[in-house]
Amino acid sequence: MHIRTTIAVASLLALLSGCTDGPTAAEAPAPTASATTGTALPGQYAAYAAGLSKPVVDSQYPQHGSDALDVLHYGLELAWSPTERVLTGTATLHMRPTRDAASIVLDFKPYTIKSLTIDGQPATGSVNGEKLTVQAPVKADVPVTLVVGYRGKPSTTPWPTTTRGDNHPLGLTVDSDGGLWTMQEPFGAFTWYPVNDHPSDEALYDIAVTAPSGWSAIASGTPQEQQGNTFRYRSTVPVASYLTTLAVGRYKKATATGPHDLPVTYWYHADEASYLPMMKKSVRQLEWLEKHFGPYPFASAGVVMVESPSAMETQQMVTMGERFGQMGARSFDGTLLHEWAHHWFGDAVTPADWRDFWLNEGWALYAQRLYEMEVYPNEMTRTERIAQGREYDGIYRKQYGPPGRPNAAEFGNTCMYTCAAGMLRQLHQALGDERFFALARGWVQDNLHTQQSRASFTAYVNAKTGHDFTALIDEWLDSPTTPAETGPLPG
Repeated sequence: MHIRTTIAVASLLALLSGCTDGPTAAEAPAPTASATTGTALPGQYAAYAAGLSKPVVDSQYPQHGSDALDVLHYGLELAWSPTERVLTGTATLHMRPTRDAASIVLDFKPYTIKSLTIDGQPATGSVNGEKLTVQAPVKADVPVTLVVGYRGKPSTTPWPTTTRGDNHPLGLTVDSDGGLWTMQEPFGAFTWYPVNDHPSDEALYDIAVTAPSGWSAIASGTPQEQQGNTFRYRSTVPVASYLTTLAVGRYKKATATGPHDLPVTYWYHADEASYLPMMKKSVRQLEWLEKHFGPYPFASAGVVMVESPSAMETQQMVTMGERFGQMGARSFDGTLLHEWAHHWFGDAVTPADWRDFWLNEGWALYAQRLYEMEVYPNEMTRTERIAQGREYDGIYRKQYGPPGRPNAAEFGNTCMYTCAAGMLRQLHQALGDERFFALARGWVQDNLHTQQSRASFTAYVNAKTGHDFTALIDEWLDSPTTPAETGPLPG
């Protein structure tokens, strides 16, 4: 996730360890069942089986997302006019209703609806508040295709109440030059397309963006062939809506090759050329992460610079706020590593509920600290890091409560990072390097492109290690005070 000011400033104080379009009906494949849901999809929808999910109602933000719909695939055709400040879009959603209902309800900002169809037939609907309601009866497990044409001026949605130093309005933002950028955790994708805006409903994506002449459009996913001034991106593995991104502007482009011939793309503005060497550290960072946590889980990688005060692990295309470039190479390096670490922890394996936000941030921060310990060994001794990390752990638990019991009014509080990373350090200390990194690699590979929870994490740790760590995990996630240090497992 975006690194808040307190984490960026206190980077040395945290703890560390020791050591496409679907086929036509005529050529549609047979119904395909998902191992995730056990659901078979008929006809053209079988092409989107990888997008099957088990949506839930969120414990923290129940007003966003719905467990009544499982969106399998989003096809987004977008165009941006900077002179008018108007976004024009056509969104095609292939969806599986999870229960019978009289209407379809999605998250969406009040753009003007220009057209609306269900399975090719005209439909009626309206946008009120941040919801699109389409009056169309649906049946459980009978997929439908919704096409929404819309037009309007983008507007953001408020961040949940927070004391974070990098908080900002969420969603699609118009920058000072008339360009676009977005960050949308825990919600806000609905500010630029109709969406079931919750991480438990991951989907496949095809995104096409037409930009003005001389401008570029950047989005999450794997870059496809550019056609004129239309830029295309495709995600053939599931993406949570908060991990999608969009940026349009007068960008310059640079490319590189990462591990295993991975294509890497960097996007930056002309006045940000000094940031390019910092961005180019991505290849080294991805190599370091692969060494510790296994293969990079996606087909391409990239970084795009935007006017944000924050940073975000948007899938296959990290969104970096220019503030980190202004803070210098050291700050940029640690933050960028953190966002790349999320591609293993958060992107490839995603929480099913925002209550388990710690499952993303604990891993990413711990990976960042391990990296910093190795790359910047003279900044602080291991003993100093642990002592100061424990001191901050106690402060954050007192201020925010334990990480396993988050306050929805304090989204992304520092405890969700530092205190959860402390739990991982204890697991590392108990298991040693070989077993700990085997656990980390297994967690990603065995749960690739799924949504997981605290319960499934605990069960996995116990099964993978052959040791019952339930009490240790529970104490670190639930205790109002910093738990005592523990040593290596016997033997």
